[in-house]
Amino acid sequence: MNKLDQLITTFDLGLRTVFARPHAGRPYPGAGPEAELSEADKARAAALMRVNHVGEVCAQALYAGQALTARNEKVRAELERAAREETDHLAWCETRIDELGGRKSLLNPLWFGGAFGMGAVAGLLGDKWNLGFLAETEHQVEAHLDGHLQKLPEADAKSRAVVEQMKTDEARHAQTAIDHGGAPLPLPVKWAMRFAANVMRQTASRI
Repeated sequence: MNKLDQLITTFDLGLRTVFARPHAGRPYPGAGPEAELSEADKARAAALMRVNHVGEVCAQALYAGQALTARNEKVRAELERAAREETDHLAWCETRIDELGGRKSLLNPLWFGGAFGMGAVAGLLGDKWNLGFLAETEHQVEAHLDGHLQKLPEADAKSRAVVEQMKTDEARHAQTAIDHGGAPLPLPVKWAMRFAANVMRQTASRI
């Protein structure tokens, strides 16, 4: 696929990620009876799942940007494979938000555009940094999901099942990136990534 075709495909991905309903390739982990949750617990869980949904919008964009500028075909193939699993996460989060009576972030187009730019820059730096960026992103997402497991209502088994499966997948993506030659990122870069992620989380939980 030439670069023009890749750009067209990426634009289509952005439209589908932000405006269309995604379809998962794997069963929904949150299947099962709904627990009795108070309105306050539902609102809290919906806000957390909205943040997780934004994270998956960003994941789609990051992987697309990284794949567009990756120099090695094996690296590009691995990025595209991981992105397919992230599509499952996107669909699961949206399903759970709907079940809780919540809504998606109004800023999803902005999140997608910003994350795509970051991914493209990571790819331009070379494959070892591209994969290192992927590994660090997934490590931070894994820690973020672990935090959400502490914050979700104890009775909300459906949301917990979704987050647990996402956490397992993210850990595997990080290890795969390292196994393929991802280099550890400098500390200032890691700190900048954490700062950007915190801004996203705080904003997405409200808007």
